[in-house]
Amino acid sequence: MNLLAVLEVRADGNESWGGFLRFKKGKRCSLVFGLIIMTLVMASYILSGVHQELLISSPFHYGAFPSNPSLTEGENPSDAKEHHHQSSVNNISYVKDYPSIKLIINSITSRIEFTTRQLPDIEELKKQELHMFSVIPHKFLPNSKSPCWYEEFTGRNTTDPYLTNSYVLYSKRFRSTFDTLRKAFWGHLSHVHGKHFRLRCLPHFYIIGQPKCGTTDLYDRLRLHPEVKFSAIKEPHWWTRKRFGIVRLRDGLRDRYPVEDYLDLFDLAAHQIHQGLQASAAEEPSKMNRIIIGEASASTMWDNNAWTLFYDNGTDGEPPFLTQDFIHAFQPDAKLIVMLRDPVERLYSDYLYFASSNKSADDFHEKVTEALQLFENCMLDYSLRACVYNNTLNNAMPVRLQVGLYAVYLLDWLTVFNKEQFLILRLEDHASNVKDTMHRVFQFLSLGPLSEKQEALMTKSPASNTRRPEDRDLGPMWPVTQRLLRDFYGPFNARLAQVLADEAFLWRKT
Repeated sequence: MNLLAVLEVRADGNESWGGFLRFKKGKRCSLVFGLIIMTLVMASYILSGVHQELLISSPFHYGAFPSNPSLTEGENPSDAKEHHHQSSVNNISYVKDYPSIKLIINSITSRIEFTTRQLPDIEELKKQELHMFSVIPHKFLPNSKSPCWYEEFTGRNTTDPYLTNSYVLYSKRFRSTFDTLRKAFWGHLSHVHGKHFRLRCLPHFYIIGQPKCGTTDLYDRLRLHPEVKFSAIKEPHWWTRKRFGIVRLRDGLRDRYPVEDYLDLFDLAAHQIHQGLQASAAEEPSKMNRIIIGEASASTMWDNNAWTLFYDNGTDGEPPFLTQDFIHAFQPDAKLIVMLRDPVERLYSDYLYFASSNKSADDFHEKVTEALQLFENCMLDYSLRACVYNNTLNNAMPVRLQVGLYAVYLLDWLTVFNKEQFLILRLEDHASNVKDTMHRVFQFLSLGPLSEKQEALMTKSPASNTRRPEDRDLGPMWPVTQRLLRDFYGPFNARLAQVLADEAFLWRKT
């Protein structure tokens, strides 16, 4: 029966009745044929005993996965209403793919080897950063907790000290900040024997990582302490990016930001320290200035993507120099704060924050699968460290899988800094008890006590940089995606927990 011919029957002249009869006859045939098919289907359904999936057996049940793949283990069926907008069909297909992706993960984990890196010589570091070593002195003022020193300022009182600062030139949003610095600059110079001196400072402590782990919230609370002053810009990203001329690596290189541009960011804090030093010089010359400077770039711990563009003497694909080598060369006593989070949840949060369009649990799963395959391809030929710091690989991966490999980065930092110089926090603990976290930070930084009012303001304010409402509406990742990521991150979490002697970093229960 030609359906198009039936629908195109014309109802005029003598042909109308013939066409009608032919249509009725065709309809009766179709009805009979349909009844036969339905009978066969129902018979098959009854005989097979499959009462939930008509003629389709439930094909994908693996190990710990529940029969309803939209439910995680221990989750109530009623909770699934929150996920009604997600497609269970795609989730089932991903469960089917689990064994093949698990083989990729097994291939990766079988090649994991935490080796100790070879440290560069100080002379090799100087060759890479001659200008930086000529600007930052070897010794700092003894009566300042922050590493500070005086340097001569040769400009006149009409000279704009920030005229060539790259942060001003390349970002309009920083200009108002530097207008404030410019107005206060001349009044905070020290005048001795006809010469002008400015106080320069580096941070006393760094919040070095990781992204989407609560560093913004920690920063917002900590800067309320009267003894703490941060850089004029929250995340300068100077050590990892700006000193190489990188804003976004995919956009290519700009002129390198000299170290003076970075030091300018601490001028407001330096002005306050300078005032304190002058006041104490008249009363108690040996009195320690208690103001400490902090810097909070969440890229400092992990981002060494620029090394392939500037260092050509790596061994077997591993970078010869890392960010911490240079920080340690100037500040061997620096204090380092790290905020970590279950790497599985960190990755999903990172995806939701940085992905621009088509965000969904399906899309996230596909990107995770692709990233795992790319990482395995690298591990087949190179060491773990070479793959973690591989710029080409990191740019190719659709999600930042490598950022959650905390153990790799921390072990490399521990090759140059002592363990006692680190405070390692978990976002999960911070979220459940902000007051306890902040007390740990105060103790680590040797900060003075707060009044009850100050402490209440610091600890009871709402969390910063939380997930956007539109991202929360997307719901959680698929359970199968979560399982794959737990399999992948498991060995790295185990090593981290071993190094820190704390099983909480296994993230068995987050």
